[in-house]
Amino acid sequence: MTHDSRLTTKIKIAPSILSADFGRLAEEIRSVEESGCDIIHVDVMDGHFVPNLTIGPPVIRWARKATGLPLDVHLMIEDPLKSVADYRRAGADWITVHVEAAPDVRLALETIRQSGAKAGISLRPGTALEKIFPYLDLLDLVLIMTVEPGFGGQSFMPAMMEKVRTLRGRFKGLISVDGGVNQETAPVCIGAGADILVAGTAVFGQKDRRQAIEALRGAEVRP
Repeated sequence: MTHDSRLTTKIKIAPSILSADFGRLAEEIRSVEESGCDIIHVDVMDGHFVPNLTIGPPVIRWARKATGLPLDVHLMIEDPLKSVADYRRAGADWITVHVEAAPDVRLALETIRQSGAKAGISLRPGTALEKIFPYLDLLDLVLIMTVEPGFGGQSFMPAMMEKVRTLRGRFKGLISVDGGVNQETAPVCIGAGADILVAGTAVFGQKDRRQAIEALRGAEVRP
């Protein structure tokens, strides 16, 4: 598929539940599903690979009960291979690991695929894109981080769009962008070749979530 033809396909919106109200998580997930999102994004942080500590398989099991949408579980954890089976059993449909965190990246990705989940890889903004090239044959998804993982309140890094453009030229799978995505930055991501926009407060923080999702999906493409 050419770059231009991808821009005519439906951009997928993946609200990140990290920005949801966890006191009523099931209701929050149903709200964004009913508002037209495509994927539910779940950020898992272990307090080691990144400084924050978030959720684990029990919360994902509750999320699985709340929606029929794909659960895209982003593992920002050390040695993710040890946890693949747990997250798959909990209901993860897509499992994304960090190239910097897996001692044996190929084995981790093969294990994800063997579990029946779609395999994804992510990388920190400071990590060269070339680090993931040896694994493209195993990947369904590449997640490009446009902020440093594990830190809140950061600004979108437009320089990361060069990674998206380069990857688009050699990878036929899905490219997702995560970090600082909103109505201002979405057009830049789409223009670079992203298929999936991960958004937190740009969806969960809005009163009209349907309008917010459609605004992101229909953002006017900018080069």
